Amino acid sequence: MTRTFVRRSTIAILISLSVVLPSIGSAQVALNRSAPDDSSTRARALRPITITATRQPKDVKDVAPMVSVIDSIAIRAQMPNTAADLLKALPGVDEINTGVNQGRPSIRGLKGQRILLLEDGMRLNNSRRQQDFGELPALVDVSQLDRVEVVRGPTSVLYGSDAIGGAINLITRTPTNSGPSGISGRVGYLFGSAGDLSKVDGFISGHRNGWAFELAGTGRVAGDYQAPSGSYGNVKLNSNTTLLNSGVRDHNLRAYAGWGGANGKGAYLKAEQYVADKAGFGYVPPALLGGDQTKVEILYPHQDFQKLTAGFSSGAFQSAFADKLDITTYVQQNKRNLNQNIFAFFGPGTPPGAGADIHTFNFTNIGTVGARAELTKRVAAATFTYGLDYFMDRSVNSDSSVTTIVGFGPPITQRGNRSSVPNATLANVGVFAQGDWQLSDRFSLIAGGRFLSASSQPTATTGRTDSLTNHSNSTGVYALNVVYRATDALSLVATAGRGFRTPNLVERYFDGPTPEGSAYESASPNLHPETSFNVDAGLKYRAGRLSGELSIFRNDIHDAIEIAPTGQKVGRLPVYTNVNVGALRTHGGEVSAAVRLDHGISVSGNWSTIKSQDLNNPASPIGNTYSDKLNLALGWTDARARFWAEYDVRRNGEQKDVVVGASKVGNVFPSFTVQSVRAGIRGWTIGSMRQDVVIAINNLTNALYAEAANASFFRPEPRRSVTVGVATNF
Repeated sequence: MTRTFVRRSTIAILISLSVVLPSIGSAQVALNRSAPDDSSTRARALRPITITATRQPKDVKDVAPMVSVIDSIAIRAQMPNTAADLLKALPGVDEINTGVNQGRPSIRGLKGQRILLLEDGMRLNNSRRQQDFGELPALVDVSQLDRVEVVRGPTSVLYGSDAIGGAINLITRTPTNSGPSGISGRVGYLFGSAGDLSKVDGFISGHRNGWAFELAGTGRVAGDYQAPSGSYGNVKLNSNTTLLNSGVRDHNLRAYAGWGGANGKGAYLKAEQYVADKAGFGYVPPALLGGDQTKVEILYPHQDFQKLTAGFSSGAFQSAFADKLDITTYVQQNKRNLNQNIFAFFGPGTPPGAGADIHTFNFTNIGTVGARAELTKRVAAATFTYGLDYFMDRSVNSDSSVTTIVGFGPPITQRGNRSSVPNATLANVGVFAQGDWQLSDRFSLIAGGRFLSASSQPTATTGRTDSLTNHSNSTGVYALNVVYRATDALSLVATAGRGFRTPNLVERYFDGPTPEGSAYESASPNLHPETSFNVDAGLKYRAGRLSGELSIFRNDIHDAIEIAPTGQKVGRLPVYTNVNVGALRTHGGEVSAAVRLDHGISVSGNWSTIKSQDLNNPASPIGNTYSDKLNLALGWTDARARFWAEYDVRRNGEQKDVVVGASKVGNVFPSFTVQSVRAGIRGWTIGSMRQDVVIAINNLTNALYAEAANASFFRPEPRRSVTVGVATNF
């Protein structure tokens, strides 16, 4: 694969820096030289703060929901392809799908549209994604992140639809607009031997007289990576095997301008673009796997995502109704092409080689407008947060297909241009309120509710003559969180709440052959929304060098939307449709601990177990993630936090909760253990520039394995690989 794209991106960033660097004043250079490079030490010493869980900055030990916070230092150390790669090391969460940019999150066994993906507190989900997939964290490049916050458990009161399983908030870097005027920035390069990945990233930011700006960009090229030889269940690969369509060619651009005044008053404008070409889900050639030789190739030839966000904060003011007002609005457009190439053999009773060669082509252009107005009021020992939010997705799409039947004489070709999903809009408006009461020195209570209304409206679409009607629904959700500080170090926590998810446009209106070409899916216009009831109980401990958490949870989803057979056929294809089932239950437990020892040594670990079941049909397995997962990590940092090293190991337990006969791996997904080691230098100074260097060896034992969610189609993970990252900070 050509390196032209990366070279051009590198040259563009270096030219930008060469223009700006000479303009940095001597005072700023002197400041950079004299300031001790202890930023990493300070960041590690800070207690993790969450804003996603309550909308107010709070120590994670003082909030009832289970929250994980990954700071920018940890992000840079792990050198992930996307934010989804960070999740494997956390309790209760997982990554779905493979490849450089197709990873998506799973929280406590729930995935896709049951997880809400946020950027700076505003939703990235859109209603044109399939339920299983959800939106891409790759839309926001990891080099532009300040931190990632993961809330395990429903957050529908604060964020509305889709947050049934939890929320992941990608919080981007914001340039400061206070202190002495100055300019700073970073340029970096990343190489990965898996897929021969090359990535360049950089940003430049500055501030003066209350104004701040930042320009940032990344460019990346990655080829198809190789999985190692070996055995995994019934699958045996005799040599290193390429996972086809696992690479990508993409870039990300970001521009930010903001102003800050007295008492927290401020405003900002942010523009973003993400463009990706040749991004696929990856597949192993069927001939190497044995058994069913059906080929399923899913590829996004092109995706173009653009977003413009504007925000305003009133700062502190005195009013009977509010002390502060924050308003955020955004418009975004997500254009994407999806190609599917499927060859399905007809099997016994037909001539050898007889089958259907299916090529489908989809173009979707989904535009979204959204807004959120949030007010905060402090009354005695209570803080109230309330407001309203709104979004509307407008989807315009087209489909075409070419199906060729072979093996019965001359090939028979059929063409079609019927849209599987009609052009449509989906809108959602909600009103929410939440109170945070400090009832005593040791007891706090957070309670809130939301009323929301959703509506969908299909419009005239080429090839769709079936009768489609408008739909609307409304409901209320609530949450109750309790924190009791048994001691200064130990807090007992509990949460109970209701979540909500409205059916998306694909679930309600899709009518046509499924992406895999193995069935026909008919429209389900009368679906009801999903609701859930979740209960969490646990404890959080932090004293001196030791910290830890323990939780148990149960989440029941009512009117859960699942695909089910109708018993009919369209041609040779069995017909399925989405239905509301009685209830799905996900339950399990999580425990984590970390300790800082002498001489810069740290030890941490977490263990999770997850079980999911259909309460109406307990015999039907629905294991979409690991059954249990153990993470252990050993780290070392020198006294000045300049040199560091980490070793981590992850073991995923055996997963028996799978559909019999559905995977080439077998009726049980075997357990596996994967190890990695990383080391680096922070703040190595050359002149006035600080250098960072990181090197990692992934999959040390060169094990053949697939994450549980990827084992059905058997998309294995990369073989042993090396990743090297270098960066210059100024």
